[in-house]
Amino acid sequence: MELTEEERFNLERRTYDCPPTLTDNQMLEFCQHGFLVLEGVVPDEINRRTFAYLEENTYFEPAEILKEDWFVDNVILNPQAAGAVRSLLGKNFGLPVMMSQHRVKCPMSGQSWHRDAGSKWGPELNYLQVFYYPQDTPEAFGPTEVLPGSHLFNASARYMSHYGNIRGSVKTTAPAGSIFLTVYSIWHRRSASTAEGLRHMLKYNYWRTMPPERDWIIEPDFNFEAADYGPNRFQSAHMFYWLCGKKEEFRWIGGQGWPLRYGRGPNYKPYGAPSAPPGDW
Repeated sequence: MELTEEERFNLERRTYDCPPTLTDNQMLEFCQHGFLVLEGVVPDEINRRTFAYLEENTYFEPAEILKEDWFVDNVILNPQAAGAVRSLLGKNFGLPVMMSQHRVKCPMSGQSWHRDAGSKWGPELNYLQVFYYPQDTPEAFGPTEVLPGSHLFNASARYMSHYGNIRGSVKTTAPAGSIFLTVYSIWHRRSASTAEGLRHMLKYNYWRTMPPERDWIIEPDFNFEAADYGPNRFQSAHMFYWLCGKKEEFRWIGGQGWPLRYGRGPNYKPYGAPSAPPGDW
């Protein structure tokens, strides 16, 4: 990917902008689940080059790779990944300043469930935790396991480590060149591996620099009040409204109020709905 002079200038400032690629419904799905997997988006040549780099540079934080144009252009600024980041974090999002290498000699037992240090609970999405697999990572190589929706739980890390297998968790098995984005506070762990060999994975963050607004791909027929906000509807609706720059319009009165869904026709406004009469919220 050939960068323009302006793009390279912004890169030196550690910010980047590009067209957003996610729609309203995809943004809402991210609010519900807390992660998005982009399979095989990095070219094979770059995956092989990254793998070779990590074989030679075995330390935990190989931040020098962020100075390699071939890596920045194809991984950090990967069009599919950057477009999704742009949708979630807005214009001129901040680029990674640290790089962590999760190098595992397989076979190895799995980790305990945890959320990384510095996690904050709430509807704000000001940074993303991102993982990149430069090699095929099937279940035998112990891919990262995530618990969908767990970013919406206000739980201390010390209360989650004793859990074992949890129904509904997802192992992020993926081919080489896959990138997956997560809410920083999502519950995750390295799953157990049974194969022999080295598994490489890189982890880094992107950052918000602009106030949130609904400037991704807008679906004209998207209905805020009738949308399905999922099983943790109140928390995911709060996050979605915050991302849209509509935090002042989000009114949660609790109980059986909005965003609980009702089947009473298109004109019915449940208590608490943003457009309901003032007496109904």
